[in-house]
Amino acid sequence: MSVVEEAVALKEKGNQAVKERDWPTALEYYTQAINLNDKEASFYSNRAQANIKLEAYGFAIADATKALELDPNFVKVFANTAILKHDDALRDWKIVVKKNPGDRVAKAQCDACQKTVKRDAFIKAIEVADAPSAAEGLDLDSMEVEASYDGVRLGGEMTEEFINDMLQRFKDGKKIHRKYVFQIILAVKEIVYNEPTMPEVELQKGQQLTVCGDTHGQFFDLMEIFRLNGSPSATHSYLFNGDFVDRGSWSTEIALTLYAYKWLYPTGFWLNRGNHETDDMNRMYGFEGECKAKYTERVFKLFSESFSALPLATLIGKRFLTLHGGLFSDDKTSLDDIRKLDRHQQRQPGQSGLMMEMLWTDPQPQPGRGPSKRGVGLQFGPDVTKKFCEANGLEAVIRSHEVRMEGYEVEHGGKCITVFSAPKYCDTTENKGAYINVGPEYNLEFHKFDAVPHPNIKPMAYANQGLMSMM
Repeated sequence: MSVVEEAVALKEKGNQAVKERDWPTALEYYTQAINLNDKEASFYSNRAQANIKLEAYGFAIADATKALELDPNFVKVFANTAILKHDDALRDWKIVVKKNPGDRVAKAQCDACQKTVKRDAFIKAIEVADAPSAAEGLDLDSMEVEASYDGVRLGGEMTEEFINDMLQRFKDGKKIHRKYVFQIILAVKEIVYNEPTMPEVELQKGQQLTVCGDTHGQFFDLMEIFRLNGSPSATHSYLFNGDFVDRGSWSTEIALTLYAYKWLYPTGFWLNRGNHETDDMNRMYGFEGECKAKYTERVFKLFSESFSALPLATLIGKRFLTLHGGLFSDDKTSLDDIRKLDRHQQRQPGQSGLMMEMLWTDPQPQPGRGPSKRGVGLQFGPDVTKKFCEANGLEAVIRSHEVRMEGYEVEHGGKCITVFSAPKYCDTTENKGAYINVGPEYNLEFHKFDAVPHPNIKPMAYANQGLMSMM
């Protein structure tokens, strides 16, 4: 077999892995094919698709660009570029339409992208720096719950009875009354606003803390965690490490469930902000649309305000820094810098700075730092993690933010741990979910679990469909 034939065979193995929804394996085969023959545009195009599925948008753009360098008429890859940058995506779609004027799909995508660019410009034009809260003028006292409402009533405090009834309603495809939605969001917004940017949790004898990663609107898999591991209680705390919402089509159910437990156990249930607890991601990946479809636009705006109030990290037993993304561009950044960060001065993370890095960065196997595979943030190596942990007296950093096929992964010599709690992610990846149990001795116990069936509603049912079809 010649080198060219061997490369093609590796590409075919990658294609088979794609059919099996094993994106990391597909990525590896396409990379091996490129290493043997780096002049074939289709290898880069296929790897770009695998990178998109792994949300490595920066790497996908690089591969698509390389494919175009090799074959300027290889228009397939234009549709793979600039997923997060709508202006750039529109430029590429216009090129596709120009090269293939009869392609109706490309024309529809170009039109959808044009609308999104106009929407972005409109939102930016009407933004007000100190906009009034969506809670202004909201009179909960005069908001009646109809006599026909068949659920448990909520008074001035959260109760287990209300939560149990709410969870059953969600399982049955029902909603809770909008008054209760407002009550829950407003109560939790006040609680988390008054928490430090990095709460510090100590476990006493008889207590257990469970750390969960991304849940991404997969409500029925969240219920599976509680079935397997026990519901939150006075002695069983939970920490959800960001990305509660988007992609999955039960994001409001997850957000309300986590918020209800936060209200019930304000000092025993913890929520870190993720990169999907942000306005731009919510507009793109479904949470805004879901709030509007199931409740009202005001509900989304209140959730948005509450997301911006969430802590950015949690320190467990002074041993484990838990945050959604990862570490920093500057080796001098310390736990004290996180403690001092006033997150209330910056509602959205932006494209640079400490908050952005806490929500967006990823580990890499190579030493040092590298460009972000997502196009936002950066990547940090094992030496960066080791230095940070030693300087701050930590055993390890626990983060989420990325699919892991086994639900979790221990990297960087045991000092960087990724946990991801959305099994069969978006119904397109055959990954397990995982969670970590921590006792008063601060030993970490890893548990894996499989996805459970859910009603026949596809992921991202409420997302920006014009742009989602690019993915």
